[in-house]
Amino acid sequence: MKSDRLLSILLLLQTRGRVPAHELADRLEVSVRTIYRDIEALSASGVPVYAERGRHGGIELLAGFRTDVTGLTADESRALFILAAQGAHAALGLDAALGSALRKVMAALPAPYRPAAEVTSRRILVDATRWKSGPQQSVDLEVLQDAVFSDRRLKLRYRHSGTREPRTYTVDPYGLVAKAGVWYLVADRRGVPRLFRADRIRSARPLDEPVRRRPGIELADAWEALRRQVEERQGGIEVTVRVRRERLDMFQRVTAAELTAPPDDDGESDWVTARLTYPVLRAVRQLLGFSDQVELLEPPEARAELLAAARSVTALYQEGPDPERTAGGQGGLKCPQCGVG
Repeated sequence: MKSDRLLSILLLLQTRGRVPAHELADRLEVSVRTIYRDIEALSASGVPVYAERGRHGGIELLAGFRTDVTGLTADESRALFILAAQGAHAALGLDAALGSALRKVMAALPAPYRPAAEVTSRRILVDATRWKSGPQQSVDLEVLQDAVFSDRRLKLRYRHSGTREPRTYTVDPYGLVAKAGVWYLVADRRGVPRLFRADRIRSARPLDEPVRRRPGIELADAWEALRRQVEERQGGIEVTVRVRRERLDMFQRVTAAELTAPPDDDGESDWVTARLTYPVLRAVRQLLGFSDQVELLEPPEARAELLAAARSVTALYQEGPDPERTAGGQGGLKCPQCGVG
């Protein structure tokens, strides 16, 4: 509706200051010509808005003009109170600020919308953490936040997965992203986008140098490119397995990242066929966790890898426990029935 669009333009200009007409058109999904017609309508209604042409031009409100109109609809009011679990705000030190902000928003809402917004906050909860994610290493985001908000470069000591010693990097941060309960720093290193897990950052120090981001790239753009790289990364080996029907649901949850398509399920057979992709041959050992509930059918080299792994496990348990490990050097543990150590 035109009235909603006019209000959106007014609030964007009030928040952002000068905004190019093409950016307003993109945000509101209309043509630039429509934006200029809307600006004329706002001006005719008494809003002091004007446009400047040129390379650094744009549309803006007269300095000092403000409006207290919130323009919130009933659905928009409810949407503000559907918030993620408090963990993200706590990690950023914003728990108290969030509570205060919501109280102010509630007070500013039109009276008819307040009951629905309050009920929404009590009836809807979004918890972004995964089930049984295990204990998480505490993460201090303060230094990262300071660098992100002050637009300064960062010097990191970062430990990659599978390595013992951290490496040193100088990066240009775009911002922080929380995904499934894990915080990531999105940054450029030598002009190339990189993703750094916050819990693997051993130390971080802001530099006096200003950040050097790629022109026109925002946090959302950099994150989307990195997310696609992770999710579309080509694996090194494709395998075909069969899964017992009673374990199919758990199998799909555990191997969701490796499944290349939904399993071939006719709804009747005791076994269901599925296809997965792994980055390296050794990674197929993940399937051993399903014991005899999953059988790897092909390729032959993947079956051979699982067979070698199973033999290693069998040999480990046939040898028996090491007395030095099980009893701390005080002799082995004895069987309570036969007394044999």
